[in-house]
Amino acid sequence: MNKTEKQKMLAGELYRPDAEIAADHTAAERWMARYNASGASSAAELNALLAERFHKVGKDAMIRPPFFCDYGSNISLGDGVFLNFNCVILDVVEVMIGDRTQIGPAVQIYTADHPRDAETRRAGLEFGRPIRIGSDVWIGGGAIILPGVTIGDGALVGAGSVVTRDVASGTIVAGNPARRRAA
Repeated sequence: MNKTEKQKMLAGELYRPDAEIAADHTAAERWMARYNASGASSAAELNALLAERFHKVGKDAMIRPPFFCDYGSNISLGDGVFLNFNCVILDVVEVMIGDRTQIGPAVQIYTADHPRDAETRRAGLEFGRPIRIGSDVWIGGGAIILPGVTIGDGALVGAGSVVTRDVASGTIVAGNPARRRAA
């Protein structure tokens, strides 16, 4: 059986955006307009809006608007997760954020990736690599998390860092590229 382009996308395989994927993106844009216009809503109302679109939303999870994503349906938030203003999640594949993780303003989480070969890129093909962020993680404002990265429980990512590789549990990283730092 041939996979649809959306099935390929979700599997992290090369795919070409098609009408089904475009429709999902349009639905996410409409949802973001509602979410981002709801700034005066209570935490409970914002949580309910997240639950409309996200794969999983834990108890007391909170994202301060404005917030931006590709689809939303590939994002899972644990209990007590907090994302500050202006965060971006490109969720062409799974993004998992563990319990009690705190993410500063303007953090960008990118699962979307592109072939390294120019000819393949010209053909309009792309792919994604999942991102997993553990529990009790703190990611400082303006950090960028690149495709395929896993950040272990209790890790700390310094503000403005570009995380290009996995971060072990309990580790502090900072810089561009992010490197291990002493506590």
